[in-house]
Amino acid sequence: MKILSASGISAGWIATLLLAQPVFAQTGGFHIEEASIGGIQAAIRSGQTSCKQVVQMYLDRARAYNGVCTELMTKDGAPIPASTGMVRAGALLQYPTKTVAASTVFPDFDQYQGPPFELGKMVTSVSDPSVKLQYGLRVGIPEAGQLDALETLNVRGERSITCKGDFDRAPSAGPLPAGAPAACEEFRKMPDALERAAELDAQYGRNPDVAKLPMYCAVFSLKDWYDAKDMRATGGNDVNFAMDAPKFDSPDIATIRSKGGIIFAVANAENVGGPAAAGPNKADVVLPMGNLQYSPWAGQACNPYDTARVPRGTSNGSAVSVAANLSTCSICEQTSASCKGPASRNNVVNLLPTKGIAMDGGFSKYSGDRAGIHCKTVEDAALVLDAVKGYESSDIYTAIPKGLIPKEPYAKALVTDSKVNDKPLAGVRIGVVREFMVKHSKNDVVISDQIDQEIKSVLRDKLGATIVESKDPLYPDDPSVPNMTYTFQDAMAEILPHTVPEYFYKKTNKGELEFAVPGWDVKSVEYAVALSLHKAPLSEKMNLRTVADEGRFPNPSGLPLMNRYLLERGDARVKDWKSWVDNATFKTAEGAARAKNAAAITDARPRTDYINYQEMQAVMRMIVLKVMYENKIDVFVNPEQTTPPYILGGALEPDVNNRPSRSCCQGFTALLGGPEAEVPAGYTTVTYDPKYVLSADKKKYIPVTGDVETKLPHPMPISMMFWAGPGFDADVIKVASAYESATHHRIPPPAFGPLPAQAHGSSH
Repeated sequence: MKILSASGISAGWIATLLLAQPVFAQTGGFHIEEASIGGIQAAIRSGQTSCKQVVQMYLDRARAYNGVCTELMTKDGAPIPASTGMVRAGALLQYPTKTVAASTVFPDFDQYQGPPFELGKMVTSVSDPSVKLQYGLRVGIPEAGQLDALETLNVRGERSITCKGDFDRAPSAGPLPAGAPAACEEFRKMPDALERAAELDAQYGRNPDVAKLPMYCAVFSLKDWYDAKDMRATGGNDVNFAMDAPKFDSPDIATIRSKGGIIFAVANAENVGGPAAAGPNKADVVLPMGNLQYSPWAGQACNPYDTARVPRGTSNGSAVSVAANLSTCSICEQTSASCKGPASRNNVVNLLPTKGIAMDGGFSKYSGDRAGIHCKTVEDAALVLDAVKGYESSDIYTAIPKGLIPKEPYAKALVTDSKVNDKPLAGVRIGVVREFMVKHSKNDVVISDQIDQEIKSVLRDKLGATIVESKDPLYPDDPSVPNMTYTFQDAMAEILPHTVPEYFYKKTNKGELEFAVPGWDVKSVEYAVALSLHKAPLSEKMNLRTVADEGRFPNPSGLPLMNRYLLERGDARVKDWKSWVDNATFKTAEGAARAKNAAAITDARPRTDYINYQEMQAVMRMIVLKVMYENKIDVFVNPEQTTPPYILGGALEPDVNNRPSRSCCQGFTALLGGPEAEVPAGYTTVTYDPKYVLSADKKKYIPVTGDVETKLPHPMPISMMFWAGPGFDADVIKVASAYESATHHRIPPPAFGPLPAQAHGSSH
């Protein structure tokens, strides 16, 4: 089994990368590939390019690389008729006619006797009857050459379905055609991305005021859970709004726009599911989602390093667009692992600040939702954070960390390449979190060991940090790394009995107490007192993986928040969740049934059978901060994931030892609400792909861990995760940037290299 770092990649892959390097570098001209925010601004100042030319280059890349990358899974794999989708970058999407048989993923499919699957099919959009959409099961196309990363581009005539084509003609082109919706008259007054760039060029030329406009000509995509007033916003859903573009930007989007950024595209994302509930409406078919995280409206994004494998997470289009140089940076959203997962699988940086430092908006206003930043470097992510940080009256959560934001810019914490040899992390204490490095399966072993080596050789030996480790019964104690003297279990024992004693009432599916301790009644006052004084043991099953599983703690009901959002949006047709349900198609029959059930809810409370999300968030903050202070730890570190990217549409690793199937640490830092950063940490070349097996009664498919080593056709990225308690954002940025400067592991995806020189500058 072999892992590759940027300095250990095979000669063949290096040759492929060299062939894919920007053609403009050879002549000294500006190229957009791998360009940073500062690099774009410097090129404009030097006269190498203009802001409009920069946007045009991104549009050209979108036209070349932003097509469909999945094909449907059908019963027999028979071809389907040709069909087309929406217009992107001036061209109609073309869907593949080839399909794959369900038996390629689900063995013995002819013997399956469970509920019918929602197999792949083409459906007609309710938003635009001229558009076809992929629905149901699908797989990634190997070597697709396309990514489906951006669902809507800010191009006149295609940025809205309500105001489509000539209904979005520029005011200078004359009056709107007969039949244009009234809302289009105001909508068309907003410039598209190219027109906005031209306005900046006209105003500033080669002398942009970057002090006033720090995001000048940085080209952004945004996850389709946020709103941009000049593009369609439906949370990735096929829902027929009377006016599909909202009236207002989400706060972060408005701020980026006001500071010179180009709001270029809506990134593909798994759709906002909306309120859902059990009830009288039932589904008669099932969709085993596996490794699909897609939008009913826009489809499934694919990984640019291997289009047959997952980009991971609901913010997948955000990370893919940055990774493949379809945008400079992107605003993602994380409820569980939706920013960090895509960042690690697609070889980009994710910076997620303390909850409330960046502003949420649009469909993302839940207790656990946070705006994150995808860029190619920690420096760019820190610059974006400095641009958007602060209090916003429309976002109640920004009031919480206001006093935690330092007076100095976060960018001041950056460690540059020139400082690497000066041991810039000397005096910094880093806690290695072994709970998230446990080797649950063969897939976990190699990445866990690679990250362990990176921590020691780079953070400790090269950069000078002091490292200490937590202990986990499933991870051997490392004699070369001192242990934390005060453990997460110590903090849990002291804090949980006094804050959430009901935690110990949790039962397994068999009805047994999950955290039982022999000789003690863990539900009793006696046990609570003894545990808090360290005179009774904590269950061995309780660790950072189990206590921080955010699935145990329900968010407030989504119905009040959704109805408030829709009321504020003021659409003439979709005014609340019930009218949404009446005007939408749903990804699954089960989703449609649960949405209809939720529309009848009148109780605004979350589930009342367990611990409130924000209550547990406060508890987790106490646990983490106490461990930090007792051990004098500045930042924690662990792998973001310990499994290679799975096959798109295939099986997930089964949950084991409280390692969720989609990630090593899943929603832990989401529940904590503290800062985190994911940074590229190398590549892996092998996998033990999990697979499905048909159950003995033939009524369901069960995912099982793979036992056959397979060489990956393309090296796949892995990522280092740095995190801390709330307010320690600058420390996370310092350590993450130092690691990045010492390694520079990111290499752009070879299959999506520069376009031929003559392709740039084409008009749309």
